[in-house]
Amino acid sequence: MRQYQDRKNAQAKAYYSDRFYSAPPVPTTDVADDDVFAADLKALESKFKILKSYVQAGQMVIYIQPEDIKAIMIMMKDELAYNFLSEMSAIDFLAKSGEFEIFYQLLSMTKKKRVRVKFTIKEDQAVETISDVFKSADWSEREMFDMFGIIVNNHPYLKRLIMPEDWHGYPLLKTYPLIGDEEGQWYEIDTIFGKEYRDVVGPEVRDTKRVDPKDTKHFARVGHEVGYGEAPSSKPTDYSKFQEEGGVPLISKFNKEPKILKDRK
Repeated sequence: MRQYQDRKNAQAKAYYSDRFYSAPPVPTTDVADDDVFAADLKALESKFKILKSYVQAGQMVIYIQPEDIKAIMIMMKDELAYNFLSEMSAIDFLAKSGEFEIFYQLLSMTKKKRVRVKFTIKEDQAVETISDVFKSADWSEREMFDMFGIIVNNHPYLKRLIMPEDWHGYPLLKTYPLIGDEEGQWYEIDTIFGKEYRDVVGPEVRDTKRVDPKDTKHFARVGHEVGYGEAPSSKPTDYSKFQEEGGVPLISKFNKEPKILKDRK
C-alpha cells in the first residue's frame, strides 16, 4: 500500500477548540522509606548508574542508562528475585523531547514487590533484547517494534506481530493518522480478494463512530426500524423520547412500545 504522507503532529490537529484534560501526577515518596526497595536500590547502585529513583503507587521506579538494560535485568532476576516480567513497551514523547521512553514492569513473587525500570532513547536508537532473560519479552519486543518502529537488537525473530509485513507506518506513534488515508480503506479488499472486488465489497469503514442512516442491514435506528435490507423509513426521529430533561446527552428514556420485525433475518 502507499506510504502515508504529512503525518507530522497529526493528532494535535484536533477537531475540538478546548484541550484534553491532564490528570495531576501521582504523588511520589523516597525509596529510603521502604526497607526492601532501599536494599534493592543500594545493590543496583553498587554496579550501575541509577539516574533517578522514587516510589510511586506502591512500586519503585528507576531510570537507568539504555546500555545497562540487559545486565540490570539479569541482576534483577538472579540476585534480587524479580522473577516475572509482566509488561514492557514504549511511550512516544518524540514531539515533546525527541525521545521514546521504554519501560519494563517487574514483579517479585517472594518479596511481593513491583519495580518499573525506565530509560529514554532517540528516535533512531535501538535497544537490546532481553528475551533470553525473560521469555515474556519476546512478543512484547515484537509488538514494540510493530507499533512504534523501535529496533530490538539480537531479537531471535523481529517481525511484525499485529500489522501485515507490508504495512507502512507504526500505529501507536502519536503522529499516526487516526483514520488513515484513502489507500488504507482498500487494503484488506485488495489483499484478500483483489482490486476487481472493490465495487462488489466496497471500501473498509475506518471511522468507528460512523453510522450510515440508509444502511438497514447493519444498524438499527431506535424508534423507526424496518425489515432487514428494506428501504429506510423517512419518519423523523424524536430524540426527546430518549433524552433526560436538562441532563447530559445520554439515552435514559425509551419508547416502551415494542415493534416486532417478523421477516428480519
